[in-house]
Amino acid sequence: MFGLTADLTLLLLLCLLCAAVFEFINGFHDTANAVATVIYTNSLKPNIAVIYSGILNFIGVLAGGTAVAMGIIKLLPPGVLIDQDLMHNIAMILSLLLSAIIWNLGTWYLGIPASSSHTLIGSILGVGIAYTFIEGTSMAEGVNWHKAGHVGLSLLLSPFIGFVGTLGLVKLAKTFIKNKKIFSEPDKTAAPPWYIRWILISTCGAVSYVHGSNDGQKGIGLVMLILVAIVPAKFALDHSTSIKEIRTEVTTAIANFENLSVDLSNDKNYNKAMNSLAILNSHLAEVESFDHLSSEEIQTLRVAMYDASSAMKKLDEDENLKGVFGDYNLSKASKNIAAPIEYAPLWVVIMIALCLGIGTMIGWKRIVKTIGEKIGKEHLSYAQGAGAEMVAAATIGLATATGLPVSTTQVLSSGIAGSMVASNGLANLQKGTMRNIALAWLLTLPVTMILSGGLFTILRFTL
Repeated sequence: MFGLTADLTLLLLLCLLCAAVFEFINGFHDTANAVATVIYTNSLKPNIAVIYSGILNFIGVLAGGTAVAMGIIKLLPPGVLIDQDLMHNIAMILSLLLSAIIWNLGTWYLGIPASSSHTLIGSILGVGIAYTFIEGTSMAEGVNWHKAGHVGLSLLLSPFIGFVGTLGLVKLAKTFIKNKKIFSEPDKTAAPPWYIRWILISTCGAVSYVHGSNDGQKGIGLVMLILVAIVPAKFALDHSTSIKEIRTEVTTAIANFENLSVDLSNDKNYNKAMNSLAILNSHLAEVESFDHLSSEEIQTLRVAMYDASSAMKKLDEDENLKGVFGDYNLSKASKNIAAPIEYAPLWVVIMIALCLGIGTMIGWKRIVKTIGEKIGKEHLSYAQGAGAEMVAAATIGLATATGLPVSTTQVLSSGIAGSMVASNGLANLQKGTMRNIALAWLLTLPVTMILSGGLFTILRFTL
């Protein structure tokens, strides 16, 4: 398989199976948040709700693109992903996968709506940091801290947006909507009025779809990490890319960089871009297809594309250099040069979509019970459920559009908490549940980082 030995093929399949298990767990761990509102307001029967949510998760993965997936991959610099010793790469992949699965299963078993996004990112950062200590390199070579900062900020802010946004929306609704029925405890023996029911079903569907488009991409990124680390010759570059177009983009970039009216020879990003572009120009000069390149040549091209693209993006974002490049579109050129490394095969997308969709339909009850009964002291009302899901869908959808991973769990559970506060103040929250959620939120990153880093250290010297 892919030219690997029987032993390496089995390890590759094991890693892919672990990735599928992680995404399957993500389905019933995170998507329970989406169906909690329709179940606890009697808008849909539980079995129908989870099937409906699972289908929309599946569609969300297929339609979501790969921007978030590429953000996950970029947390680890290309040098970490492409070790000459494949067993070291496998140790890294298994470590982060096992850490993420262990934490997700543990929090699910306890019924705590913890974040699969935090779990995965903490596991990735853990192996990156462990790599720097083992190899004796700088922290910058083990983790892309620039990207990690963006991801961390999105994960930090999204729960507050969920809480404040839902609190404000429910307060606003109470001011302008005089129908008290939508703010009262639902009738346990009957479905809500048709207009309320369809609002709740629509918001459940929206959250399920954006969950698929955002969290599904994390699974895609995870599988691509596996494939790039273990089978770089086949998957480190998109072999369907037009080399002629990349070559033209590189020569155009070099010409523009060499003909600037100002001297940028002391700018580290300028020098990094020029050095990487020169490597690409040299290696692509006589190449007609990636299929005939050796694994080492593929790795060299991937690193150079990554470095050139990231350096050009930073130059484009530098406020001190506005106008220096004239009409040359640095942002577009950066994306075009990175095109061969920012992709995912269709079979990977379908695999993750199936795992997430099927996982949604199984094992959802524990988290649903926490969301519906244990965050607030009162039963979830129609307005609270709809408000939380509207804010969650908008927040997650915006994050997906900007290529940032966020936690569906944290956004929605924070939204439910905000809706409870909007009804009867802070006293309406169940302190024990909120304490457990807060502890999971605070502990997920450090615990998964330590767990994955420790496993990587052990496996790297035993595999």
